[in-house]
Amino acid sequence: MQSNSFIPLQVAVLTVSDTRTPETDTSGKFLADSLVEAGHQLAAHTIVRDDIYQIRAQLSQWIADAGVQAVLITGGTGFTMRDSTPEAVSVLLDKEVPGFGELFRQLSYEDIGSSTIQSRALAGLANRTIIFCLPGSTGACRLGWEKIIRGQLDSTHKPCNYATLVGQPR
Repeated sequence: MQSNSFIPLQVAVLTVSDTRTPETDTSGKFLADSLVEAGHQLAAHTIVRDDIYQIRAQLSQWIADAGVQAVLITGGTGFTMRDSTPEAVSVLLDKEVPGFGELFRQLSYEDIGSSTIQSRALAGLANRTIIFCLPGSTGACRLGWEKIIRGQLDSTHKPCNYATLVGQPR
């Protein structure tokens, strides 16, 4: 079911990084600015260390908060020893959106070639909150936002979108 009118969502942005600060978090800032420009509300924006338990703690708060309908996570999706976003997030999901990671890597291939296989971008639903996990680069966030996420958070996007699912009262 989609809506004929735009439904603004409450969206939180989580940057996962051991080194970024509010001043150097260009990826989180891009996502926060973009969702506001698209008509949504920025529910929260925070940075946590690349630590499974810190990620889970913050994300769990937002999943439990009926006022947060979507979460955009940037960082921690690679293969270094510190990259732990997929492990932190996947156990909290009620349903995974496998097509998101596949489509993100397909689109990313046009920009970075076979290096895209090192991206573990993922998405899913938890307690009627849609969660998108993107790599930490601003370019990757721009690609994910412009080519996939913006439309899926737009209740007027046809033939279907996540906004109409998460935009309803719980």
